[in-house]
Amino acid sequence: MNELKDWKARAAQLRLRDSALIDGEPCEALDGARLQVINPANGELLANVVACAGPEVDLAVLSARRAYEHGPWVRMAPTERKAVLLRLSQLMLAHREELALLDSLSMGKPVMDAWNIDVPGAAHVFAWYGESLDKLYDQVAPSAANVLATITRVPLGVIAAVVPWNFPLDMAAWKLAPALAAGNCVVLKPAEQSPFSALRLAELALEAGVPPGVLNVVPGLGEQAGRALGLHPDVDSLVFTGSTEVGKYFMQYSAQSNLKQVWLECGGKSPNLVFADCQDLDLAAQKAAFAIFFNQGEVCSANSRLLVQRSIHDEFVERLIDQARLWQPGNPLDPSSRAGAIVDARQTARIMQYIQQAQAEGASLVCGGRQLSIDGSNNFIEPTIFTDVLAAMQLAREEVFGPVLAVSVFDDEEQAIAMANEHIYGLAASLWTDDLNRAHRVARRLNAGTVSVNTVDALDVTVPFGGGKQSGFGRDLSLHAFDKYTQLKTTWIQLRD
Repeated sequence: MNELKDWKARAAQLRLRDSALIDGEPCEALDGARLQVINPANGELLANVVACAGPEVDLAVLSARRAYEHGPWVRMAPTERKAVLLRLSQLMLAHREELALLDSLSMGKPVMDAWNIDVPGAAHVFAWYGESLDKLYDQVAPSAANVLATITRVPLGVIAAVVPWNFPLDMAAWKLAPALAAGNCVVLKPAEQSPFSALRLAELALEAGVPPGVLNVVPGLGEQAGRALGLHPDVDSLVFTGSTEVGKYFMQYSAQSNLKQVWLECGGKSPNLVFADCQDLDLAAQKAAFAIFFNQGEVCSANSRLLVQRSIHDEFVERLIDQARLWQPGNPLDPSSRAGAIVDARQTARIMQYIQQAQAEGASLVCGGRQLSIDGSNNFIEPTIFTDVLAAMQLAREEVFGPVLAVSVFDDEEQAIAMANEHIYGLAASLWTDDLNRAHRVARRLNAGTVSVNTVDALDVTVPFGGGKQSGFGRDLSLHAFDKYTQLKTTWIQLRD
């Protein structure tokens, strides 16, 4: 599978699931509604997928509630749930080609990125949380001799998980693995642009031994299926990755319904600071390009603001332009393509509007900026770099979610920190310096959930991911993710003398 023709042949044989999965069975919408899922790389229709709304969400939540209250999942010993999650991880790896294609075809990412990064990464997340289950201990409080007071973590019950289209399988795994490991039952709503890997994952979960009803998948539009989950009175917690605008809606839905817990991982405009004492400017330029052009820039933590110290600015930009040329988009199924298609025509138009607005506001376009047509699709955009970007410009303030980099200049450390922090988002940040003291000083003062030093966008299942400000709250990954899917319970036993 190392040539374009091989991936095309495999894609032609692919079976695309187009029904919701509720209580372990395929399910149609009661009104027969379906939505078109289009391949952004060629404009062809992939499938008409069931469009769930309120009635289907009700069925899915009821199924999850029954499974939680009466099913075996929450009552399994940790070692039993562990075994199921490990089997699911292995099944995902066994279906690696299929899962990689499902995400590549639906949202335009290079299939080799899905094959090399997304699928093994998602499988590892399930294995990691499975392995964690029999290594977690509860607590006994220090109490009087005639009292036994225990503090235990118990599952919340029914979790709604709403995930985005940029990493369909990965984001589902980040939510599902700790939620299921903790003993919850889940209703998953994938993005309408990319439902296929979530539906296939749910089938594999059943094969691995996850009981029916424990994981239900309701594809549909956000304003219908997503809203119904947000307002549902029998959902105990809702976890979301997506835009800040939609995250605010979920906060409102919680207040309007049952005060369900809401955990948000929203937008970002992550700064990448390059100081003049960085000795390896070639590596810094290479990583800076990766940090904005990987996955077509459709990454919430993308380092989309580059702040460069004045004395090295011009030299660094030249190196950066050389690196950007390596990220030209191409057919996502071509193993040689480092970038693919933008997810759909709407997002493509949105990105191009930002490019045009940046030029109108006086930023200097030094690389890219053009919309390209490949294989009959116009959903391709060149890697784009603007310099002379001022803090008041739209390109510096708003999340583009595309391959567009805003470069600004700073004179000293204090100015760099102020520029980096003067923003509504607080998801991630990177900095480059060979001064150990500066690395610690600056990292401590940057308002970001993750600060990467002499690298970009550092990530691993062992460390928490998330931010502050309008990037949201709560953490995915690591053992800290269990905080979103469990609650503390005190049991006080008064002993008789």
